[in-house]
Amino acid sequence: MTKTGWIGTDESGKGDYFGPLVVAGVYVDETLLPQLVSLGVKDSKKLSDRAVLSMDTAIRSICPHSVVTIGPVKYNALYQKIKNLNRLLAWGHARVIENLLEKKPCRRVITDQFGDERLVLNALMKKGQEIKLEQRHKAEDDPAVAAASILARAEFLRRLNELSQKIGVTLPKGASSLVEATAQQLIEKKGIKILEEVAKLHFKTTSKL
Repeated sequence: MTKTGWIGTDESGKGDYFGPLVVAGVYVDETLLPQLVSLGVKDSKKLSDRAVLSMDTAIRSICPHSVVTIGPVKYNALYQKIKNLNRLLAWGHARVIENLLEKKPCRRVITDQFGDERLVLNALMKKGQEIKLEQRHKAEDDPAVAAASILARAEFLRRLNELSQKIGVTLPKGASSLVEATAQQLIEKKGIKILEEVAKLHFKTTSKL
């Protein structure tokens, strides 16, 4: 008897001015599910950064997965071309789904609701066009999506830290007044062009600066 598995996808960095956009996908079936439950997998927003990074290692060792990272330079180029965040997200989710279908063919994919599901379906290649896509509000209640949210957040945190070390300034998460102050500090030290390397330029933060 074949195991009935499904893929869950989620993203991180969408609301963060600094750092990349990361999309992750995790394949789960009835054999893998109890292992995720015993880990205490849940939406990464409900976990500390330390817990996210610890669980990331465990999930990667248990489940087939795919992580696509769109760094600021590529993100800005794609946004310039696509000019729509939901389309950009759909492109990222479609790439992750395709990557996972290569490893684990299955028919069911669950993702968070971020736009018209046709955006994702249209961005899929041949393999992906055979799936049943479910877009849900609060999709992180599903263990596969919750696991994907952890992988995406952990990768975002690592990449943000790498960027911070590279430019010698700690880049904060989110899009707060601290983020604006840090961006202003960066511009004064390194010039306006530095933002292309570390930030998502279409955010209102850029026009404020």
